[in-house]
Amino acid sequence: MEEGNLVPTAQQISARAGVGIRSFFRHFEDMETLFKVADEHIRDSYEALFIGGERSGTIERRIERCVECRAEAYERVSNMVLCSRAQLWRYETLRKNYARAQRGLRKDLEGWLPEITSMSRDVYEAVDVIASFDTWNRLREHQGQSKKSSIDIVSGLMKRLILD
Repeated sequence: MEEGNLVPTAQQISARAGVGIRSFFRHFEDMETLFKVADEHIRDSYEALFIGGERSGTIERRIERCVECRAEAYERVSNMVLCSRAQLWRYETLRKNYARAQRGLRKDLEGWLPEITSMSRDVYEAVDVIASFDTWNRLREHQGQSKKSSIDIVSGLMKRLILD
């Protein structure tokens, strides 16, 4: 998935791992079991990408650092997110994992910018949308923006919403 195959088959995974398909199914009952085990194995390392960063200072600077931190993380997990979203309809495990990740991102956003919790619901939701992977992916992949330009766009939008 990290290499760009967003909907890998059991055959492709077993070939990439250098094992036979029977060995794959001896270890994993089905693809959903594989996703569950993979999540348990990599969850901490992916969540760690979003944790940390200097969260003190002016709100302007915290917005900038928040967006920079998310940009780095989104760049690293892009294929995994796209893979999960492509198969949400198929696997309950992916739906649960994706929902958990979204809750974590909202909580993390409040950690960077606690001021948004006392703003109107519309502003809070708009800030959450702007800070999302969906916005990042659209800017980078669909609109062809550079990483720096995308950071500037997202930071600028968040500042306008929060500070105006």
